[in-house]
Amino acid sequence: MTEQLRHRGPDGEGFYGDDHLALGLRRLSIIDRRTGQQPVANETGTVWAALNGEIYNHLELRAGLEERGHRFRTHGDTEVLVHAWEEYGEQCVQRLDGMFAFAVWDTDQRVLFLARDRMGEKPLYYTATPFGLVFGSELRALLEHPAVRAELNLDALAAYLAFEYVPDPLSLLANIAKLPPGHTLTMRPGGEPRVARYWDVRFAPDRTVSESEWRERVLHQLEASVRRRLAADVPVGFFLSGGVDSSAVVALAARVWGGRALETFSIGFSEPGYDERAYARLVARHVGAEHHETTFDATDAGVLLEKSGDLFDEPLVDGSFLPTYALSRFARQDVTVTLSGDGGDELFCGYPTFLVERWLPELHQAPRSLMAALGRAIDRLPRSAGYAGWETLLKQLWRGLQYPAPLRTQMLLGGLTSGERAQLLSRDVTAARAPREPYALLAETLGGAGGRDGLEQAIYQHCKFYLAGQNLPNVDHASMACGLEVRAPFLDHAMVELAGRIPSRLKVHGLTTKYILKEALRGLLPAEILGRRKQGFGVPIGRWLRGPLRGLLEEWLRPERVAEVGLFDAATTTRLVDEHVAGHANHAKVLWGLLVFDAWRERYLPGACWRA
Repeated sequence: MTEQLRHRGPDGEGFYGDDHLALGLRRLSIIDRRTGQQPVANETGTVWAALNGEIYNHLELRAGLEERGHRFRTHGDTEVLVHAWEEYGEQCVQRLDGMFAFAVWDTDQRVLFLARDRMGEKPLYYTATPFGLVFGSELRALLEHPAVRAELNLDALAAYLAFEYVPDPLSLLANIAKLPPGHTLTMRPGGEPRVARYWDVRFAPDRTVSESEWRERVLHQLEASVRRRLAADVPVGFFLSGGVDSSAVVALAARVWGGRALETFSIGFSEPGYDERAYARLVARHVGAEHHETTFDATDAGVLLEKSGDLFDEPLVDGSFLPTYALSRFARQDVTVTLSGDGGDELFCGYPTFLVERWLPELHQAPRSLMAALGRAIDRLPRSAGYAGWETLLKQLWRGLQYPAPLRTQMLLGGLTSGERAQLLSRDVTAARAPREPYALLAETLGGAGGRDGLEQAIYQHCKFYLAGQNLPNVDHASMACGLEVRAPFLDHAMVELAGRIPSRLKVHGLTTKYILKEALRGLLPAEILGRRKQGFGVPIGRWLRGPLRGLLEEWLRPERVAEVGLFDAATTTRLVDEHVAGHANHAKVLWGLLVFDAWRERYLPGACWRA
């Protein structure tokens, strides 16, 4: 099992076993490289712990625990877990600031305690078998256990088509679940696993605080979050896209480090409208960083797609996965840790979806004739040559307006409707057992939670689904496939909680997204960066599938091959391919999603997947 995780921990391995538990770990050495081997035990060997990730406040925790009489033998962050468990029990997780998935085994109490970080930066899969609980960081590790079988989860497949990723607690393999972010799992030998929430994204807007005070608080907390994430015994670098969030992290790191030179890393494309490297260079010059950049093209995408089943644990439709892996591999030549801007868009309303929630009430008051005319005009807009052009965004927004929240938000983010999924799945699949409606997960996760207004509810939905289900797994699997650790200062839980206290009107101000964050950064970043429209990490997949990747597309999705696998309707996939290649429609996302899924299937479920 640990051999399957060698890419996540290339620096060593460790094991513990007794009559009730076997625990193994692959180590990526970042803190206490000399004595930080895992698993780690307490002084008497009665409590053991293994950690994937980082505990950023381990020094403060260590000091408090030593005052209470606990003795430490290492200088690493993992040992804090065994003593915190002794002192606080299951409540120990409340005291942790970090990104983590960890296991604690108490031999005296005969209890296993698993926990996952609050926002979902580190993965944790588990399955209850007749032989006991099996858990790990990736599906491939679980499948090495003789009690775990690889069988496709049709409900998760439907969710993959609906969300463009597999949201927790589902996984694409039957009977294997993902522990949701902010949750723990407790189990005793012979018992059943008990899953419980210990933290959630909350909103309590404080309207007594002035805008200028909010600006100061945001900047102060973000700088503190960056400072914590700079601690390492290995070289640290920075992913820099030239967007507001990654630029803010780089600028604040430069301020924290004083005169120390930063190393920044960017990736770009030759296609106009997709390449952001000019903005990244601008920020790098602004802070005096040593900037490194590379490019990614269709040839790179084709090569990596062929082996992508070995790169990710579950498929993601997001086309940025492969260039993120290429960027991680590029950065790993010089550093072992990078900081990123992940989470800023979700917490401070950076996506166009938030503009819909802000202005929807006004749109609903407009005359129907005006709305109908607007819809016809949007439908006639030409397709953009670049990424995220206004016409593309307007079409997405118009599509989303046809649905109530939270379904509207999901439609804006992507995925296939129930009708589109019904056409794509094969008759054998739907006749044997209709998959559970994936959108039921929205109601289950969002019901009774989130904020009071539309924007707060949308933030909650973005955090629970889009961030935890797509963006964070994208970065984790792409980077850890190279043995690179990525840290996200915006996801410090103190930062998340601060953002939850900021009124919505300071996040979307008129047509300005991330208003309060941008205002906090004035004077720290160039005006050109703060004034940019949100672009995102776009990849010219649609263009490549009509050009250099067309042969691969038509080969992988040829009717005979699709029919042999048996999951998707061959006539529908052929129509989608033909329409896209001819330029009659843009089916890039669904076609890319099918290609990525097929690469994953060949790795995890080779051969035919389904027969009635």
